[in-house]
Amino acid sequence: MSDTVTITQVKSGIGSTQKIRATLVGLGLTKMHKTVTRKDTPEIRGMIGKVQHLIKVEE
Repeated sequence: MSDTVTITQVKSGIGSTQKIRATLVGLGLTKMHKTVTRKDTPEIRGMIGKVQHLIKVEE
């Protein structure tokens, strides 16, 4: 695995549960088409799994 993972929000969190929206904010995704780079850790991978229907992941 790579040291970092690049995450882009491609769908809106509007209409999602509060937990899903909080996970997006925890990842640093606050707006559509925003891209962030995070360390590839099990915690981040778990967060990605919860919001995988709203994001695009590049390794």
